[in-house]
Amino acid sequence: MKAVIFPGQGSQFMGMGRDLYEQQPAARQLMDQANEILGFRLTDVMFTGSDEDLRQTNVTQPAIFLHSVALAATLPDLRPEMVAGHSLGEFSALVAAKVLKFEDALQLVAQRAQAMQAACQEQPGTMAAILGLDDETTVRICQEITAAGNVVVAANFNCPGQLVISGSQRGIELACEQLKAAGAKRALPLPVGGAFHSPLMQSAEAALAQAIERTQFAAGLCAVYQNVDAAPHRDPDEIRQNLVRQLTAPVRWTQSVQRMVADGATQFVECGPGKVLQGLVKKIAPEAAGSSAAV
Repeated sequence: MKAVIFPGQGSQFMGMGRDLYEQQPAARQLMDQANEILGFRLTDVMFTGSDEDLRQTNVTQPAIFLHSVALAATLPDLRPEMVAGHSLGEFSALVAAKVLKFEDALQLVAQRAQAMQAACQEQPGTMAAILGLDDETTVRICQEITAAGNVVVAANFNCPGQLVISGSQRGIELACEQLKAAGAKRALPLPVGGAFHSPLMQSAEAALAQAIERTQFAAGLCAVYQNVDAAPHRDPDEIRQNLVRQLTAPVRWTQSVQRMVADGATQFVECGPGKVLQGLVKKIAPEAAGSSAAV
């Protein structure tokens, strides 16, 4: 079975999507439509913006979503039998599975980005990548630091030996120190705008929930494996609830890939900017074939 997977924040790059726009009419149509929906020329930032421009949450998220969906539109033989997306990528997956219309998903992504940006300003925080340590030890140490008064949680279970933590600046500092002392090979602070997938994103949930409630969701053409529980979903109400929960819950990418393989996935096709997810899949399920449609 073919699983199509979509990347999230961090896969952006300067000039992203320009070749698609210039060479693929289907992609150009979606990109022009996105500019009209958003009320500003997102494509100008994608094609000519600086690295700093592209790191702004309210630009990054729509840009990655648009790049992924536009690329998928140029691949008529994509035909996913199951889909998943890493954090933001879940919205691209929902479009691929026909759960959401493109224009509705784009508006949700824009509202999600704005809500998260506001939460970052209200509750500043950051993230760090922890390499070479088992998940259980990382989770335990984060829980101990949080219990002592500094928020830090396991945010992204990316693959065995690679976990991203999220929380307050002090919480991340303490966690990096203690996790290195516990045997982590590296603890790398990440250049992100906030503490994504942590309790510090709580204020964004209400705004996103209202936007999602106003949006029409359909039963999917195939199962969508969602981040919050790594389980397949087709029921629109379940998908809605999981999208809201995703803001403060960890991204269970390792478990999602494992579940897709257990459910019959033999090929993973990454659709979007970059090839990060292909690298993770190879570490999680080396027996599964992988390819990238990145442009």
